[in-house]
Amino acid sequence: MELPVSFMEHMKRILGPEYEDYLKSYEKPKFMGLRVNTSKLSVEEFERIQPFTSLKRVSWIPNGYYYTEEDAPTRHPYYYAGLYYIQEPSAMTPASVLPVEKGERVLDLCAAPGGKATELAARLSHTGLLVANDASASRTKALLKNLEVFGMPNILITSEMGDRLDRYFHEFFDKILIDAPCSGEGMFRKQAHMIPAWEKQGPEVFARMQREILDQAAALLKPGGMMLYSTCTFSELENEGSMDSFLKTHPEFHLADIPWYDGFCPGRPELVGSPFPLEKCVRLFPHKIDGEGHFLALLRKDGEPAERRPEKAGRPLKLPPELSDFLKDVKLPFDPAGIQMRDTKVFWMPEGIGRCPGLRFLRSGLYMGELLKKRFEPSQAFAMVLKKESYASVIDLSAEDERVIRYLKGETIEAEPEEGGRPEGWQLVCVDGYPLGWGKLVRGVLRNKYFSGWRMQA
Repeated sequence: MELPVSFMEHMKRILGPEYEDYLKSYEKPKFMGLRVNTSKLSVEEFERIQPFTSLKRVSWIPNGYYYTEEDAPTRHPYYYAGLYYIQEPSAMTPASVLPVEKGERVLDLCAAPGGKATELAARLSHTGLLVANDASASRTKALLKNLEVFGMPNILITSEMGDRLDRYFHEFFDKILIDAPCSGEGMFRKQAHMIPAWEKQGPEVFARMQREILDQAAALLKPGGMMLYSTCTFSELENEGSMDSFLKTHPEFHLADIPWYDGFCPGRPELVGSPFPLEKCVRLFPHKIDGEGHFLALLRKDGEPAERRPEKAGRPLKLPPELSDFLKDVKLPFDPAGIQMRDTKVFWMPEGIGRCPGLRFLRSGLYMGELLKKRFEPSQAFAMVLKKESYASVIDLSAEDERVIRYLKGETIEAEPEEGGRPEGWQLVCVDGYPLGWGKLVRGVLRNKYFSGWRMQA
C-alpha cells in the first residue's frame, strides 16, 4: 500500500521511535469482529451455542470477539436473529466505554449505520430511551434496520443537525455519544480506498465540523451527564485539538478517566500545546492492539441534573378487537399503556417521546404492525422484540434444519401442526429459541411472513 508522503511524515512526528512498528502493522491481517447482543443473551450463553471454530475474545471488550472469513457469521441464522453485530474491534470501544445505565436517556448523535447505537440500546435493555440521530436521512434506513434486528423498542430515529435537536431536547440526555465524522487515518490499513478522499479533504475540514458538533452536543447534555467523543483518525488537530478547543469554550466540562487496558496509549496534550489533562484520553494504534486506529475522550458536565418530572399518564387506548385478540397470546415486554394508533398502524411509544412537531424522524418507538380488513398483521420488528416464551404458538427450528435458510430466503416451508402451540394461525418462528419473524400455519404449510427487505440473498 502506498501511503501519502505527508501522512507518513505526520506519523513519524507522532510516533517517533515507534514509527517502524506502525509501518509493520500494515503487514498484519485485517481484524474482523462481532459483538454479542447482551439484551438477547449473555456472553456465556453465546459461547455455549456459537458454531464458529476460530472465535477469540477481544481483550478490552467484554462482549467482543474476533472471527475469520471461514466463520462467515453473516450467513448464519444467528446473525438474522440479532444475536450479534459485525463490527471492527476498535470501533466497539466508544460504546463500551460510555457508562450507560438502565432507564437513562441516551443520544447517539452520529449514529448510522448503527454499530454503536445497537450496543447503547442493548445496555439500556428495553428501558429508558435511545435517540439515534444521523444528519444523512438516507443512512438512517440502515440504522433503523440494525436496531430492529437487535430487537430494540425504546428508540427514536431522527435526521437532524444538533442545533435543531436542541429545540426539542435541551439538556435532556443523561449520556451522549459522538462518533464524529473524521479524516479516517486510523482506517487506512483496513480501507485503502479512503486515502484519495483524505488527500482531497484533510483534517482541517473535519476539525471545523467536529467542533461545531461538540458545541451542539454540549447543549443537549444535562448537568451531571457524560459525553463520549471518538474518531477513527490519528490527527491531533481532530483529536486533542478538538478537545482543547472544546474545553476552552466550555468550562463546565472536564475530562473523566477511561478504563485502561493493555495496549491503550494516552492522549498527547503536548501535540497541541494544551493546558488540559488530555493524557486522560485514549489513543489506539494497530501496532499496539489487534485493531485499527481510534481516539476517545470521556467528558463530564458539571452540576446536578434537575429532578425529572414524572410524565403524565395518558388514558389507556381502547384497542380494536382484532388487536386485542392478537395480544391475548402475547406476553408484552413493555407496558401496554404505551400502545398508540396512527391511522391503521400500531406503535408502542417509550417514555420521554413527547410531541415534537417539525422534528424529522424515521421511526419513533416500536412499529408493532397494522390493522388490515379486520385483522392485525404483526410487524417484523415486533417479532424481534419478543422472546420464545412471549408468544403462545412457536415453531422453533434448529440452526441445522434446512428450513431455517429457506424461511430466511422468504420461501414457504412445511411444518407439522405439533411443532407449534396450535395447528393453525400465526406462529413465531425461532431458531434455537431466538425469534426470526412470523409465519402463518395453514394445513401443515407455513406461509412466510419474513420481511422481504431483510431476506437472505442466495
